[in-house]
Amino acid sequence: MTGPPVSETKTARRMRRMNRLHARLAWLTLAAKGFVSQPESRAIGNHARGRQLMAGNLLFAGRLVEAPGVSIWDAPPPDAAFAAEAHGCGWLDDLASAGHPGARALAQDWVFGWIARHTNGSGPGWTPELAARRLMRWIDHAPFLLIGRDRQDHRRFFRSLAQQTVFLSRRWKTSAPGLARCESLTGLVWAGLALMGMERRAEPAITALAAECETGIDETGGIATRNPEDLLEVLVTLNWAVMALAQAGRETPAPISAAIERIAPCLRSLRHADGALARFHGGEAGPEGRLDQALLASGVRHPARQGLSMGFVRLAGGRSTVIADAAPPPVRAAAGNAHASTLAFELTSGWRPLIVNCGSGTSFSEDWRRAGRATPSHSALCIQGLSSARLVRTGGSEVLADGPAEVWMERADGDGEHRVTLSHDGWINTHGLTCFRELALSLDGRSLGGEDALVAVSDADKRMFDFATEGAGVGGIPFSVRFHLHPEAQPELDLGGNAVSIGLKSGEVWVFRHGGGVELSLEPSVYLERGRLKPRPTRQIVLSGRARDYSTRTSWTLAKALDTPTHHRDAEIARSALAAEAGEGVT
Repeated sequence: MTGPPVSETKTARRMRRMNRLHARLAWLTLAAKGFVSQPESRAIGNHARGRQLMAGNLLFAGRLVEAPGVSIWDAPPPDAAFAAEAHGCGWLDDLASAGHPGARALAQDWVFGWIARHTNGSGPGWTPELAARRLMRWIDHAPFLLIGRDRQDHRRFFRSLAQQTVFLSRRWKTSAPGLARCESLTGLVWAGLALMGMERRAEPAITALAAECETGIDETGGIATRNPEDLLEVLVTLNWAVMALAQAGRETPAPISAAIERIAPCLRSLRHADGALARFHGGEAGPEGRLDQALLASGVRHPARQGLSMGFVRLAGGRSTVIADAAPPPVRAAAGNAHASTLAFELTSGWRPLIVNCGSGTSFSEDWRRAGRATPSHSALCIQGLSSARLVRTGGSEVLADGPAEVWMERADGDGEHRVTLSHDGWINTHGLTCFRELALSLDGRSLGGEDALVAVSDADKRMFDFATEGAGVGGIPFSVRFHLHPEAQPELDLGGNAVSIGLKSGEVWVFRHGGGVELSLEPSVYLERGRLKPRPTRQIVLSGRARDYSTRTSWTLAKALDTPTHHRDAEIARSALAAEAGEGVT
């Protein structure tokens, strides 16, 4: 796994060359003398994935490479994300969990193979965040990796650890703020506290990590990318830092503890009833159980936030959760994976996702990634297929720009429901229209009512709307409101095409209706899910209409059928989820 990517900017090429230079220089350092104390593995892997790796099925970043009997470093990576996951060595968790001597032999072969091939600075693994992930995994699994190895291998192992630690101490500042920066500094803290001879690297890293927590985690517990899965990984990383400090008998600095105290309630607000994260801005639902495990490890029992959390608002009633994007998309450096998802929402009933966003297509192709970022790939209103924010190419990558400048939210709980009213101005400059969305979830979670509106508010907006209407023709400006369904939700047109019945595997049946003035249809959609070899086909409910006046409103309801049976397993999981939301424990 060597060689630069096919398309690389001048800045990226320079960064790669500097990383390689510093990796080579770091090899001149003295080897670490050993561990300050014997590491105790805390990572939890996946037994099934460990067995798959033993069989030669390498599934990284959604891409599968079948390479039985071949070293992971000899298997050609299909893309950069695959190579990055391999060089991060997260697979060590899975092999360690397999509980088989063959898994240990394979892990040792791959780790010492990496040392033999890449100590010269070659390969894509010499970035601060990948070096940090690798360091933490190697240290965490050191007994697993060193058992049965001779003295020469021990020296090679500790020298490589020292090289990577020194590299990290010199290059962590080049990592992007946010998750990558937290990973880089935590890896350095971990190595500095664990390795004899690297102790002086720890204190500056602890100080820098504390500063990053103060500046990189906002008052609601969010991060600039507004990616829920990234935020989860930040919490996991900070939990590792706290663990390393505790093992070394050190107090956790107040800014790190305070950041964890803010993040945990924020993540509870981004947690659906099924225990999965909301899928926004490039984030996936997260591996099963990882969110609850991280929340438990944090030790924070504060309940989910009631206001905005990282720009999202959450409504919860009975066994149902609704999570909506209620803030402008990320900007500048944080916009590299941002989606045009303002006012989009997801709905989960018990253990079953119902309304979803298509998700990130990064693991499939650049075209799928681009499509997943557009407004039509979200459960939201869209005008003429034009996203509420536009993709702009800059510095060799596409970032989101020219999106909503102002997003407004008002929440009102009472009268038997949780209600939120939202608006954004993403189409004011093109059509003179402000988009409004109202969502009302009943307290028992059995019905969700909504209204979407396009309004020309000011005189200037009305003039722009008149101009846009002239260009659209006598029919008015076309718009659509999309409701993407999870692949396991089975929709059928009902009531002569005026409603949609949606069956869930739990036995629940939900019925979608609209208030008129639009055309209802069922259309194909996709569910872009990491770990799959290709996008999963699904369906979407689409309400199509035209804005002819200064105010156009479309109402709809999604209600659980009265005769829906209760699934006992789903009900039990839902009860556990409510306890987790309240910070009373997690499943």
